Amino acid sequence: MSEQAQRQELHRKIWSIADDVRGAVDGWDFKQYVLGILFYRFISENFKAYIEGGDESIQYEDVPEDLITKEVREDAIKTKGYFIMPHQLFSSVVKTAKDNKNLNTELKEIFDAIEASAVGYDSEHDIKGLFADVDTTSNRLGSTVIDRNQRLSKILKKIAELDFGQFEDSSIDLFGDAYEYLISKYASNAGKSGGEFFTPQNVSRLLARIVMLGKDEKNKINKIYDPACGSGSLLLQAKKQFTEHIIEDGFYGQEINMTTYNLARMNMFLHNINYDKFSIERGDTLLDPKHSDDKPFDAIVSNPPYSIKWIGKDDPTLINDDRFAPAGVLAPKSKADFAFIMHSLSYLSNKGRAAIVTFPGIFYRGGAEKKIRKYLVEANFVEAVIQLPDNLFFGTSIATCILILAKNKPTTDILFIDASQQFKKETNNNVLTEENIEKILASIANKENEDYFAKLVPQEKIAEEEYNLSVSTYVEKEDTREKIDIKVLNQEIATTVQKIDTLRAEIDKIVEELGYDD
Repeated sequence: MSEQAQRQELHRKIWSIADDVRGAVDGWDFKQYVLGILFYRFISENFKAYIEGGDESIQYEDVPEDLITKEVREDAIKTKGYFIMPHQLFSSVVKTAKDNKNLNTELKEIFDAIEASAVGYDSEHDIKGLFADVDTTSNRLGSTVIDRNQRLSKILKKIAELDFGQFEDSSIDLFGDAYEYLISKYASNAGKSGGEFFTPQNVSRLLARIVMLGKDEKNKINKIYDPACGSGSLLLQAKKQFTEHIIEDGFYGQEINMTTYNLARMNMFLHNINYDKFSIERGDTLLDPKHSDDKPFDAIVSNPPYSIKWIGKDDPTLINDDRFAPAGVLAPKSKADFAFIMHSLSYLSNKGRAAIVTFPGIFYRGGAEKKIRKYLVEANFVEAVIQLPDNLFFGTSIATCILILAKNKPTTDILFIDASQQFKKETNNNVLTEENIEKILASIANKENEDYFAKLVPQEKIAEEEYNLSVSTYVEKEDTREKIDIKVLNQEIATTVQKIDTLRAEIDKIVEELGYDD
């Protein structure tokens, strides 16, 4: 079986677990149990592999716990960020799960213990609250303890049956891939509530490759940042697309929603990014930014919420904030899009690039948004604007755009790309293929005009257009209507008229011969 076929089979099985076991529990509410226990299995196997160190004579499940010294615990926590006792391992719990009358409470105790093991260590902040949404004592799992235990036992059993291969060979990628697949399935089935925190992998891949364009082993970036990171899919695409040594100092993100904040941290671990190589923080990025001491960033990727409300000018201190002050005006209270853009620009290094998914309206609306566009253009921070196809995202069919910012542009020209026709139609959503992505990247790299696709526009022309940054203003749409040759059409009409006249004359002759002309 090919790797792709194995992956598809794994996806089929893992979704059947999520769908079959939940019973009457709403799928969106049930997701954290499947995702959380999948994560529990991962860190258990990851920790077990670390302790055994490849020595086949050691089976960590069988190690007497009174032989585990304080020094062993400390060394493990400093390296892995947490500690799991043999009886707390996923494999140990699964063995007795079916008949364990205290399964739900024991699982809670295990999750609490794993989090507590990091207290007082550098990893405490990264581990704290990871299992907060996996409440195994909740009535959402069932109205009785028996119901809850039965459902948990089924989840444990079915996740234990999933074949991730040899851990040291491939399970890290397969775990992470399965995890992201589940998130995407929940997002697509939940509509807007799910789609707002998950960016489809094909779009994530494009954004990651845009900010890493031109980077190689000799031209590294310091770190990558997402100010509205959701489940972390954008950050992880940078790891998937490029070798680790290109990103020197790790992955940084902020997320306001508690559930998705926990998902993002779990996702980092699942993709084998150790606690000391990521910093995912919770909070309102616009009003309480958490990574000001970590800036600047050489790469920024983001798909912030579209046109949400924020406090804006009602907080008079914000106009003096280093992030927003340069534009001389704040984003409108009813539309925070440019607040996220100005925040990202402020955190971008002088050699870096930011790729931000945006709502198209921000490129032509007037008022404060026009003033901010003017600032961005005149300060020469806009490298490109890309019009994407519609129906790429879960929960919305709108055609989004990508705004590319850079502080080291060699010219003042701005590239506009109309990629609205660059997609493959699938059942529920359009997708960007590898060919589509390569075409867009080549255009960004070459910055050459291409009829109906790309246009390099001088800053003066944009000023003439009142700082309108809509792609349709600069890239002509191809006329796909059938072209008609007027001379040929007139000849065809003349021939038809002649035939009609001839036919009419023949009919008149027949009528006359039959004597019907009286």
